[in-house]
Amino acid sequence: MTAGLHSALGSSALSAIPTQGGGAPPPGFTAMVVDDHPLIRESMAARLRLMGATEVAEAATAGEARARANASGPRELCILDLGLPDGSGLELLAELRSAGWQRLVVLSAADDPYSVRAAFVAGAQGYLLKSASPLVVADGVRRVLEGGVYADPSVASLLAAGLRGGPVDSGVSDLSGREVEVLRLVADGQSNKMIGEQLGLSALTVKSHLARIARKLGTGDRAEMVAMAMRAGVVR
Repeated sequence: MTAGLHSALGSSALSAIPTQGGGAPPPGFTAMVVDDHPLIRESMAARLRLMGATEVAEAATAGEARARANASGPRELCILDLGLPDGSGLELLAELRSAGWQRLVVLSAADDPYSVRAAFVAGAQGYLLKSASPLVVADGVRRVLEGGVYADPSVASLLAAGLRGGPVDSGVSDLSGREVEVLRLVADGQSNKMIGEQLGLSALTVKSHLARIARKLGTGDRAEMVAMAMRAGVVR
């Protein structure tokens, strides 16, 4: 695991990170890449083939990924984005983990500490940034294939700084990845219905998420919830 990641995540988050035995990457491993950007998806698939993948499935949406996963069963590796057009990448991550996928790597543009922490808690073994060099991405994927846990070096430092500097008693650190997504859309001034349309949820489900957010933050006022999240660095 990268230096500083243990202390950044804390013991409770670390206990939720699945670990693998050490060793070399599985020979002729199979993989799936989930990203709605064709160039990123195709580039990553090509890179995996160069690393020894014999079969790489590609999916542009969470729905397509679920269909491919159901058809093939667990593969040795999945690399996925968190921001998918038809749903939450975090939910897909957790679903794949529950279905027996052992090596899950997030490749995302999001570099805030709460997104990173949520990804590891949901079951990721790796977190890479789309802005990273091909060398860093390849190194991270290789480490996960060998059974390790990896975070992009810049993400590891952001994670440590964000969790140390955040307001411990505000309840913001208790928000789930989905709740953070909802809160960010609240900050954009969107209604419950609009948020539901964005995230593929009913307005009633959005209302339930907001109720849980209110309990965690100690306020049901939307403006105050957003202000607390902004102070913690969750919303910009």
